[in-house]
Amino acid sequence: MKNMWIDTHAHIDKLKLSLSEVLDKAFTAGVFRIVTIGTEKEDWSEVIALSEKHAPQIYGTLGMHPHTAKDFNKDCEIFLEKNLNLKRIVALGEIGLDYFYERSDPQKQKEVFEKQLSLAENFSLPVEIHTREAEKDTLFFLKQFKTKVRGLLHCFTGSYELAKQALDCGFNISFSGILTFKKAEELRQVCKKIPLDRLHIETDCPFLAPEPHRGKENQPAYVPLVAQCVSDLHQVNLQTLSDQLKKNTWDLFPKIKKEEENWKNRY
Repeated sequence: MKNMWIDTHAHIDKLKLSLSEVLDKAFTAGVFRIVTIGTEKEDWSEVIALSEKHAPQIYGTLGMHPHTAKDFNKDCEIFLEKNLNLKRIVALGEIGLDYFYERSDPQKQKEVFEKQLSLAENFSLPVEIHTREAEKDTLFFLKQFKTKVRGLLHCFTGSYELAKQALDCGFNISFSGILTFKKAEELRQVCKKIPLDRLHIETDCPFLAPEPHRGKENQPAYVPLVAQCVSDLHQVNLQTLSDQLKKNTWDLFPKIKKEEENWKNRY
């Protein structure tokens, strides 16, 4: 049986490559599902369109990235409230805090992060969280919404202490191609400590292509390279890992589980 993978965080609308080629290569590589991420009001409609046109291969999320938190307003909130119930929109994200680039004022970032976590709670949706140079404040909000909201810390590059406390708050950890970088030994040691039933993999394409494609445009077809790295670190075979990661996704994203059951029953 062929190993099947899920790219839990991709930016399909940002790829320069042909979409049909990207999806064909992904499927050939065993990547049978992709979650494409909304980051700003300008891409939300495209994410919705992609998730509906390319069902069942693509799911979508809607959210305001911390870089664009400065643009969040009442119209954004109304759009989210109107569209978060769409069956192909499976999470609220990408949301969070980024004090490295600080493209939006940190206080505004915190306000928008909290607002979107509240929306996730109201809509019973998981979240996909971006955090960079903001561990203390990120943990403050994770603890504030503990038991109210679930989700994952995407493209994880933080400390084990951040990962441990996030796990304690009910959030999962997702690793990208960074895990394969030669200088990422500290991150690999963190990955080894994450329980397999709380772990996900992603590309974050078109960014952060894994070795040996580093420096090229990333794409979902490369997610098996992240899987191989996790397999080696945890010393489990790829089939076991594939089964576990699929279960993790079904458990964390109720809409995906429901949609997959519906597709299975159609054929």
